[in-house]
Amino acid sequence: MPRKHILLYPDQVLKNRAQEIDNIDLEIITLVDDMKQLMYSAPGVGLAAPQVGFPRRLIIVDPTANKETGNLTTLINPVIIEQEGSETDNEMCLSVPEISVDVPRARQIVIKAIDLEGNDVTIEAEGFLARIFQHEIDHLNGRVILDYASPLKRSIYLKKRKKGKL
Repeated sequence: MPRKHILLYPDQVLKNRAQEIDNIDLEIITLVDDMKQLMYSAPGVGLAAPQVGFPRRLIIVDPTANKETGNLTTLINPVIIEQEGSETDNEMCLSVPEISVDVPRARQIVIKAIDLEGNDVTIEAEGFLARIFQHEIDHLNGRVILDYASPLKRSIYLKKRKKGKL
């Protein structure tokens, strides 16, 4: 059973840049296990450590939402080093429930990161997978989909959250 829960916007942790991870220890491994359970039970296709109250640069991504095995990617300190093209599509977020926002993203990206075993990795992604990685890396930089929404849409969402309707 996960010991953490998914934070909801406007929680302050979601608004701040996460710190780099220097050491892959039992705390990080346990965090990844908790995040997997939370993401799959939500269900979702990606989750960033700040979304569970851990302000460190770690994301997990599974574009199949656990419908196929072997698709989970765990990245520590990910950085987008190349991007190409542009496309706008509708996104939802586990930390901003009940709303969707059109978000412009690069169509293709290259990411450098560290895997859970401590190895340097480079990942090329395009389309939906590239979008997920960019969405989760946004969380590491203190951004959520509402940052792409119009002021009116953001205001309506926050009023509903305050009244407990979301």
